[in-house]
Amino acid sequence: MTASKILIVEDEPPIREMIAFHLSRAGYETLQAEDCRQARQLLADERPVLALIDWMLPDMSGLELTRQLKRDSDNEDLAVIMLTARADEHDKVSGLQGGADDYVTKPFSPRELIARIEAILRRVGVTENEGIDAGILQLDAAAHRVRAAGKEVVLGPTEYRLLSFLMTHPDRVYSRAQLLDRVWGANVYVEERTVDVHVRRLRKALTEHFAEHYIQTVRGAGYRFSVQERQA
Repeated sequence: MTASKILIVEDEPPIREMIAFHLSRAGYETLQAEDCRQARQLLADERPVLALIDWMLPDMSGLELTRQLKRDSDNEDLAVIMLTARADEHDKVSGLQGGADDYVTKPFSPRELIARIEAILRRVGVTENEGIDAGILQLDAAAHRVRAAGKEVVLGPTEYRLLSFLMTHPDRVYSRAQLLDRVWGANVYVEERTVDVHVRRLRKALTEHFAEHYIQTVRGAGYRFSVQERQA
């Protein structure tokens, strides 16, 4: 299983690299950005689950970046921890009201930061050790496997990523373009019909286990994962 990706948005290289070192030791994959422009590019390309955002950045404040991200539907699932030397209660309230999930003041211990990250990821349902049960399907994130009623479902890597994304966002309809961004990445230039090809492969694999109906086509809109009966 690929480790959870965490984006570090910090313009001071020593601090950024120190955080990345400790997160890597804790089993996370890290992405590094020195400003908001670079952060947005990495968010589009890599889809991290959490961002550590410094308040003071060269091109925009981290608070304003957080506010913009929380208004952006493409980043609505992103967890954010603000990192700042500003310890006043007013600043903390502003950060939290701006959309941050937590607020850590500098200087901080790496152990405390990792504990806060783990708490937030548990809260939003992102863990490396837990799986997802939906109907007869069980997705084991740690083992990178899917089972149907206890029997392993053989999937290619793209079909696994597609199913994993849909299972973690059940009952929501995603267009082909949204799935390309979320599963393939914003900078992967492939036709939208590529999604249809992989949906067919995924359904074929699930058909052997009588679970193909979980991947539902919503005419004119896209696809969704649902264990509920298909709606007209």
